[in-house]
Amino acid sequence: MALSGQIQQDPLPWPRSAAVFGASGGIGRALCEGLAARGCERIHAGSRGGEGPPGAGITPFAFDLQDEASIAAAAAAMTNDPPEWVIVTTGVLTLADGTGPERTFKRLDAGAMAEVFALNTIGPALIAKHMLAIMPRGSAFRFAALSARVGSISDNRLGGWHSYRASKAALNMLLRNFALEMARTHPEGVVVGLHPGTVDSALSQPFRSGLADGQLTTPDDAATNLLGVLAGLTPAQSGRVFDFRGEDVPA
Repeated sequence: MALSGQIQQDPLPWPRSAAVFGASGGIGRALCEGLAARGCERIHAGSRGGEGPPGAGITPFAFDLQDEASIAAAAAAMTNDPPEWVIVTTGVLTLADGTGPERTFKRLDAGAMAEVFALNTIGPALIAKHMLAIMPRGSAFRFAALSARVGSISDNRLGGWHSYRASKAALNMLLRNFALEMARTHPEGVVVGLHPGTVDSALSQPFRSGLADGQLTTPDDAATNLLGVLAGLTPAQSGRVFDFRGEDVPA
């Protein structure tokens, strides 16, 4: 898979251990299964209910994006042997009460905006806070969080979806900040955002009308794409956002 920027010709070996936050979702479950199929020996599979896909080497754990103590406890349990890859697959487009993305600024609601940011930006940032802190110096690691192309400011030509766009743009900025900070002490680390494309999942279900044939990706295919991109990245590419093809998503 071609990657823009500095291309690594020989990807790193697949990780011996990994942690997936959001393992009960379509992409998260597929990532756990994809990692296991590629020889990852130990996979921490996190979800709100503490459930994970079945399989040898997959250990479920519970966490709540809006409960920092639960995130801290999950990280503490991995401190003695930190995962080599951490992938955050959480995110929300439509809230639990049915509130969807705003098509006009006239529909902005402070409470809904706060919840979208809590789930799309603050929660992943707190995962980074606790998981990056346990990464050993001098060792290669990968930290990735699912982002979205609509979080690109320069690529925004349609407007709308205000809270979702803004929460992903904010997440991208935080990932850039984390990458710069980690590079000072962990030069072999990679911190990136990943755009999976439009995936056949509960998140995308209400917004599929008008999609061209072939534009909707299965969770398994999305996971395969994202794992391939993540494996081929170098520390020089840390702090950027890549799509499922390995191409830069502009800031």
